Amino acid sequence: MLEMVYVGEKRLVGEVIGINDQATTIQVYEETTGLKPGEPVYKTDAPISATLGPGILSNIFDGIERPLRSLYSLSGAFIDRGANIPALDEERTYEVTLQVSPGDELKGGDIYATCPETRVILHKCMLHPSLSGKVTYTAPNGSYKINDVIAKIQTPSGAEAELTLCQKWPIRTPRPVIERKPISLPLITGQRVIDTLFPIAKGGAAAIPGGFGTGKTMTQHQLAKWCDADIIVYVGCGERGNEMTQVLDEFSELIDPKTGNKMTDRTVLIANTSNMPVAAREASIYTGITLAEYYRDMGYHVAIMADSTSRWAEALREISGRLEEMPAEEGFPAYLPSRLSQFYERAGYMVNLNRTEGSVSIIGAVSPQGADFSEPVTQNTKRFVRTFWALDKSLAYARHYPAINWTDSYSEYIDDLADYYNHEVSRDFLECRQRINNLLNEEASLMEIVKLIGADVLPDDQKLVIETAKAIRLGFLQQNAFHKDDTFVPLEKQLKMMQVILYLNDRCLDIIKTGTALSEVVDLGLFDLLAGMKYEIPNDHPEAFDRLYTSIDEKLAGFHSARHPY
Repeated sequence: MLEMVYVGEKRLVGEVIGINDQATTIQVYEETTGLKPGEPVYKTDAPISATLGPGILSNIFDGIERPLRSLYSLSGAFIDRGANIPALDEERTYEVTLQVSPGDELKGGDIYATCPETRVILHKCMLHPSLSGKVTYTAPNGSYKINDVIAKIQTPSGAEAELTLCQKWPIRTPRPVIERKPISLPLITGQRVIDTLFPIAKGGAAAIPGGFGTGKTMTQHQLAKWCDADIIVYVGCGERGNEMTQVLDEFSELIDPKTGNKMTDRTVLIANTSNMPVAAREASIYTGITLAEYYRDMGYHVAIMADSTSRWAEALREISGRLEEMPAEEGFPAYLPSRLSQFYERAGYMVNLNRTEGSVSIIGAVSPQGADFSEPVTQNTKRFVRTFWALDKSLAYARHYPAINWTDSYSEYIDDLADYYNHEVSRDFLECRQRINNLLNEEASLMEIVKLIGADVLPDDQKLVIETAKAIRLGFLQQNAFHKDDTFVPLEKQLKMMQVILYLNDRCLDIIKTGTALSEVVDLGLFDLLAGMKYEIPNDHPEAFDRLYTSIDEKLAGFHSARHPY
């Protein structure tokens, strides 16, 4: 079971997925047109595996780690069947620095050499987890190809093992670690609705469900560009070809805001479009998470974007149907929940075998048909992720981006991240977040009444809730990815924006308690002023908020009210 094989004279890549007393079932990852009875099947005595080594970053692979640029130069715009090409460039050289000497004892996961893979990422060559032994030979520092022998070890059995710059790992097997650490650090994205209301932790898992056109892919693009992960793995699983083309074009042009170099220097793309064989779509998710775990083992923080897990689940359904398995809900196989859990469980903040610490954070898009969140993939995904960013069609059509619905979304990481917010940002952060959340929820309840009988019947304190919530929606939750200061907002500025909104709310509440009509306060234009602060106050000039407080105080000076302590 799960052995990788080559099928037919063209040696098509396949995987054994079923064995009984009469036949062996092979899932072929390429187009099988023209395959005839009687053609041979060649065994490899190994499961389907990823090649791990320098040259992964900046590359573009298909679902079974075939380099698409090399395939294009070999066969043009369409991939030839049986195109057997190495996953990594075997002719490229790297400047290698040995980290061990003869006589050193090595165990699985230990780093024995390093080389600069790109301008920003140092690649660390690690001993395969199944090996250990004493170093008997090391090559001098210098330029080497990935298959050159740079060291040798003698294993406990007395056998000699040669070490190169790369290794193989079965994609369906999680890479081993020493321990899984408790989650305590946020994955900072610079997107206010995420960082403040629904954060994801480093080593956490999040789902982005949404119907067609709600911005799943664009949200993932924004997170890939701005989140504080060291390395991004982007898996386009069963997406439209033109959409993947857009991803490839955009990522090749993007400048990394952290380093000033190209974004591709710390990104790997796995492109498995909807017209590629459905079997390889099912494997692409595992290929992506294996590459992510490999860089995690080096001590890096990795974020993997899976777009979309619904297409992956549809591939599972199609293969299951061909195997004549008993279908479960909506035709999906009964093992859909366990496959989803196996994927999301590979996220985590880990202590690696070499005692470094790294994390894999998974952000999976879900594409429910007709934006129906009750369908099986969305519902089962909710069981295994702790952050749920529900995209709303009406928000997207109103050009409110990110179109994350604040009443349907949630994050269970708040308590885990409380110490970080209290010590690294401010002790006011979580209190302000809770008040902002309460105002939005209260507005949602009040809008049900407004729809029935209108806003005029509401008392002024409830009208104030609606006005403040509108300022939160327009001035805080809505974000412009094309504005230099609004595309990424640090946590300190997010806190100051919340504080000034709550300050105005509290001042207005004190004023209307004295009998002043809310309409008089609204006519001053202060709520409109807050809606524009995201553009007018630069990220690196937080002192500009002082002028905003002064402006509020001056305009409200004619009303008698107690001042808020912000």
